[in-house]
Amino acid sequence: MIIKTIYSDENYPEGSIGSVTGYIPALSEAICSEDFLSPQVLRTMKEAYVTLTFVTGEEIRSVNSEQRGFDKETDCLSFPMFDITDGSFNDIPSAGDYEIDEDGNEALCYGDILINLSAAKKQSEDFGHSFEREVIFLIAHSLLHLFGYDHIDPADEKVMISKQKRLMTAVGLAFDDEIEDVYEMDDHSDEAGLIPAGSPCAHVGTVALLGRPNVGKSTLLNSISGMKIAIVSHKPQTTRTNIRSIYNTEDTQIIFTDTPGVHKPGSKMGGIMVEKSFRSAIAADVVLLIADGRFTEPGSVEKRLIKLCEDNKKKVVLAINREDEVGRNALLPITANYSALYPFEDVVPISAKTGKGVDTLLEVLSNLLPEGPRLYDGEYLTDQTEREIAGEMIREQILHYTDQEIPHGTAVIITEFKESAAEDGENEYDRSIVVIKADILCMRKSHKAIIIGHDGKMIKRIGTAARKNIEKMLGCKVYLDLYVKVREDWQNNEAILRETGLSDTEED
Repeated sequence: MIIKTIYSDENYPEGSIGSVTGYIPALSEAICSEDFLSPQVLRTMKEAYVTLTFVTGEEIRSVNSEQRGFDKETDCLSFPMFDITDGSFNDIPSAGDYEIDEDGNEALCYGDILINLSAAKKQSEDFGHSFEREVIFLIAHSLLHLFGYDHIDPADEKVMISKQKRLMTAVGLAFDDEIEDVYEMDDHSDEAGLIPAGSPCAHVGTVALLGRPNVGKSTLLNSISGMKIAIVSHKPQTTRTNIRSIYNTEDTQIIFTDTPGVHKPGSKMGGIMVEKSFRSAIAADVVLLIADGRFTEPGSVEKRLIKLCEDNKKKVVLAINREDEVGRNALLPITANYSALYPFEDVVPISAKTGKGVDTLLEVLSNLLPEGPRLYDGEYLTDQTEREIAGEMIREQILHYTDQEIPHGTAVIITEFKESAAEDGENEYDRSIVVIKADILCMRKSHKAIIIGHDGKMIKRIGTAARKNIEKMLGCKVYLDLYVKVREDWQNNEAILRETGLSDTEED
């Protein structure tokens, strides 16, 4: 990838801009690696470029006013051309996105970066480091934004800070402590990934997530894992099976089980779901009970779960979710009311949505687990296959787009998952395309009509949204073919339940 400097004032300030541009090739080379970009994006880098423009404070203020609607001077701006998240395409560029230069060569512009040299000079003086370091830092920061990295959520911010340190280290402008941070992070990641199952571990065990439907269990699981493993919906009973997510550090391995929300079952499927939750709680080393911070009194579901834990003498940690919505002080009554029912090992306020309090929760859970051999290799994140996660991603979009029109009576069965290896791939994970065919089961003809929609518009929306999420997970192009079928009373049909991963005879 080429970073094209559109404008550079060689005399500003004191000629140092010339030394800044000397670092740019190394910065471009550093970001074009698998640490930052998916294989799919990397394959476009040979013909790619980014425009870099050095501007004054007034110029960047003018752009902010015109393009973003506020009159403010900022230190940098980035304008991405493509929909990218964490270095992976959400929408793959088409032939029409490529530009043709005077020599007939194709090129792909990933976006524009503006750097305010006045602000960079002032900030370098305020922070006590070189002008070159400040400008390159702003360029690195802007490049990460172009390729879909962000710092709005705490979890995303940690990733972006780590990436910035890596880039600054690669070009030789990192501080000593930043270099140490990068090496420590690399060592931590590599060691955790290479440690095999059976190796001794200071804290290892299983934690079952329990709670009523829609309390935030799946959101918390995704926050801990750092990837979308469990689907999230405002509808109750979204999770139907016990989904295992493995949290790994050098001295800890926690196997989380996201259980279906406990509710009063109205079908064979519902009964299986509740039974799975109970079995997971009984078998787990620690139970993590999640309560909704908006309600101060424990309900019948929570009391039932607490009684189950009491009867089985379980260690229980109470996590009170939605602290971001109600505030920490508002959680005092709910803490007192729950603590009167059971001697919890600890009570931790969290926000599963923003990640606040999750690090504290992980530390509390880790300290409750015994020493022992790792149950999974350090590189494992989940026991769910790509095929299973893809099916859940399709079901998530059905729930999202049909909203209140369709009851919780749909299932997705993946009938084909066919992979084609990339011609220039270096390993088995370099795929050019994955063909997925899936059956969407519903219980009535009227439900089928709603899912398909007028002129097929609804099924197209569902398929497009699901495909984008699956492509992000797989890192390659996906062809998704959906078929809607009516299967009356499928929730009480043992054969269909087995196909969907639910059975009262299967092992957890």
